[in-house]
Amino acid sequence: MNLSILKNKTSEEIGKHLDIKDRVTLLERLSTLGLPSKKNEAYRYFDVEKLLEKEYKILDNLPMSPKPSNKIEIKDGIVVAAPQGMRVYSEHCDKIDMDHFDPLYYLGHLLSPQTIKIELDGDVEVEIEHTFTQSDTLIHYRIVLYNQANRHATVYENFVHETIENTLVLYGYDMHIAQDSTLRVVKMQSMQHSGYSMIASHTINVAQNANALLKTFDIGSDQALQLFKITLDTHAHVDAGHLLYLNANAKRGTVSQIVHTGEYASSTQEAKNILDAQSRGIFDALIKVENTAKYTKAAQNSQAILLHDGAYMIAKPQLEIYIDELEASHGATIGQLDKQQLFYLESRGISHVEAKKILVIAFANTLIEQVKDSRQQERIKIAFEKAFYAGYSENSSLS
Repeated sequence: MNLSILKNKTSEEIGKHLDIKDRVTLLERLSTLGLPSKKNEAYRYFDVEKLLEKEYKILDNLPMSPKPSNKIEIKDGIVVAAPQGMRVYSEHCDKIDMDHFDPLYYLGHLLSPQTIKIELDGDVEVEIEHTFTQSDTLIHYRIVLYNQANRHATVYENFVHETIENTLVLYGYDMHIAQDSTLRVVKMQSMQHSGYSMIASHTINVAQNANALLKTFDIGSDQALQLFKITLDTHAHVDAGHLLYLNANAKRGTVSQIVHTGEYASSTQEAKNILDAQSRGIFDALIKVENTAKYTKAAQNSQAILLHDGAYMIAKPQLEIYIDELEASHGATIGQLDKQQLFYLESRGISHVEAKKILVIAFANTLIEQVKDSRQQERIKIAFEKAFYAGYSENSSLS
């Protein structure tokens, strides 16, 4: 399949190409938004057209009975293992966000009418591991996730891959965070010449008095974009943190909209970006406060360190406000490592490369330490160091 064939098509034409005879509302929404290109605000800094123009084979995502495991294992879009007693099954999605800004959110739902549904019971911790094994393939799937009211659950999300090439992964979550609950999501994705690109389009609904804690750690090279639409009800809160460490010719980052709809909702969003070699980092984030969201509190900040002259950071923190009764702030800074600190470390016998690593990790640690699980912290630090040294070995002109 070549997805670019859907460009500038009517809903009827898109349905014919995708062999979909119903789901008219989704087809119309995709047709209205159009296939993404650099003209779309969300994809302005990401080479989405090159990915959509490639030829991909399509897999038959037929559900199977998962084997017992201590984690949820999703292989090429199919659940192959899950903890015993956990409700993980295939089901049609009955709550689709018809106000999402991303056209690929709707394409994902059209391609994957049967979603992976995960119901978290009680105060649980679960690991979700995604594995990709197919080359020249469009791997597409959607995950619908629910937690329980008055409960506190944690999801650790990791990605692994075999030796593949020229694959596009199109996936995402529809998360529904129940009233008076907390859902903590920690995503760690290390891609170093992984052979696949990823577009992950999510929607997160945070109910009244609920808390969403979202921490994403994106490390290495390649191309990947995560897009979030987060909607906050009355007294709802989201704490979002994004750590980006890129090398080689990576193009990766976050595009988000946090929408305050209820009174006394609050949000904090922090991005820390470390860019090496010829990489491009993206933080294009909007906080939108509706006229129903009195007494909102919102704070947004992006910081970036450039380790190489060829690195480039796009930082666009934005506020869109339709009410007066609120507290809101946003900002962005871009700089380099402190030369005096580097000199001090080197004067103590530490090599230039190791001195850089120490300062970079110190910059990143404020986000890494927010992950409460020490095992997950260690996993992030190991991936960080591995990518750091890989980037250094590939870029002998590192300064």
